[in-house]
Amino acid sequence: MPHDAPEQPQIYLVTPPAFEIDAFAAKLSAVLDAQDVACLRLAHASADADEVERAADALREIAHARDVPLVIERHIGLVERLGLDGVHLTDGARSVRKARKDLGPDAILGAFCGASRHDGMNAGEIGADYIAFGPVGDSPLGDGTRAEHDLFAWWSQMIELPVVAEGALSVELVETLAPVTDFFAIGEEIWGADDPAAALAALTAPLR
Repeated sequence: MPHDAPEQPQIYLVTPPAFEIDAFAAKLSAVLDAQDVACLRLAHASADADEVERAADALREIAHARDVPLVIERHIGLVERLGLDGVHLTDGARSVRKARKDLGPDAILGAFCGASRHDGMNAGEIGADYIAFGPVGDSPLGDGTRAEHDLFAWWSQMIELPVVAEGALSVELVETLAPVTDFFAIGEEIWGADDPAAALAALTAPLR
């Protein structure tokens, strides 16, 4: 039976691609204490494995102390070793089957599928727990393709798998997409602010 997206989508927090651990830990703690967050994604882009592992260790303690699951972007091999809750894949359906086999049935497994309904359906069929589409706003990254409202509307009516909206979110987009998405993945929109918790509250005001 097709699911209906919830009236109030949940917040899925995403870290910056680079950060100083102690300073970011303080910001993250303040945000998690101020807002209900369903999940945290470590999106560290460093090629230094030790740096990524140190960040994961620090963020795991902060997140788990608040009963927030922590998933890591791309690094399937670090999930079990570091006691994380799952992985967020960025290559559509390509790595989903291997990730599910490696991590087992209980790990959270998400797949970012750009604006491709086809990739999203394929990823769901082979083991993804959620599908992320984006960017939903104008982003300098990528080829300019956006995940439009129609994609989320179709998905929320036809597909049971939870859907995540992400990328260049605005208050207006949050308001427009709220009826047709399950989660908003929010990161770049708030971390540059002097008060990220206040920035998150302002961005998600339409949800209250």
